[in-house]
Amino acid sequence: MPSPENPSQASPDSSQTGVTRLPTSAQWAATVGYCRALRAGNRILVSGTAPVNVDGTTHAPGDPYRQMVRCLEIVSEALRTLGGSVTQVIRTRIYVTDVETWEAVGRAHGEVFAAAPPVTTLVEVKGLVDPEMMVEMEAEAWLGPDA
Repeated sequence: MPSPENPSQASPDSSQTGVTRLPTSAQWAATVGYCRALRAGNRILVSGTAPVNVDGTTHAPGDPYRQMVRCLEIVSEALRTLGGSVTQVIRTRIYVTDVETWEAVGRAHGEVFAAAPPVTTLVEVKGLVDPEMMVEMEAEAWLGPDA
């Protein structure tokens, strides 16, 4: 089964014509019922992405910058697998457990999106699925009118 960090090739979803889903093996995915990302026509939607290592552990506990870098790596790989790139991202949503970490999280975000900045939102939340996680993000990409 693919991990959230090393997705397998995406496959068409026969239940909805034109939708390609990228699975994840995150331990909570089956319970919640979600995929890492999906492509519907010229849009790619990436689910909330947490800083998870290949073995399922939380990446860099206590370091919001490194956690955000890990989230961005996972998002970037999902986009590539579905035929997109970070330059096509038009919206990100960032959830942090401590708003005081906004600069570290924002710096990592800016390093990836400086050339083509999306609209973004950063909000503080009470907690994430694992107490060691300090950040999670979502992304939406638009591949253009002819995609």
